[in-house]
Amino acid sequence: MTLRLEDKKEIVAAVSEAASGAFSAVVADYRGLTVGQMTVLRSKARQQGVYLRVIRNTLARRALEGTPFAVLNETLTGPSIIALSTSEDDMGAAARLLKDFAKDNAKLVIKSAAFDGKLYAADQIDVLANLPNLHTALTMLASVLQAPVSKFARLLTALKDKQDEQAA
Repeated sequence: MTLRLEDKKEIVAAVSEAASGAFSAVVADYRGLTVGQMTVLRSKARQQGVYLRVIRNTLARRALEGTPFAVLNETLTGPSIIALSTSEDDMGAAARLLKDFAKDNAKLVIKSAAFDGKLYAADQIDVLANLPNLHTALTMLASVLQAPVSKFARLLTALKDKQDEQAA
């Protein structure tokens, strides 16, 4: 299918805009996936706040130019689908989405990922996929802050119990 120059400019502008506000990106090879599988993947992406786009490699290179995801240019070969985590609450959503989808669909092959200007190989995708979302991060912070207070409270209770025992 031939794209007109205006269409190409629109695609580049849309992907560039999404990439400029994104926190992480993942590139995968989708060759062999059925239309139904791609529809399911797109649906899951919308639910998780992930911008997902099948794009020509030359257009993707232009769109990622000047963003922290320009490091992905070398991996843009063959059929590529790009996933961008756009939610500040869940910076690893794109990596988690494609990793989970690839478990059930062996034809989806993750090529690489990028976060904060650093390139991650396909075997390092867990680094991004395991990034906690905002709710999980706040829960972890609360438990870290609560630990010393609860230990101190247990210490005071133990001291009180020991004094009560000695007084009796």
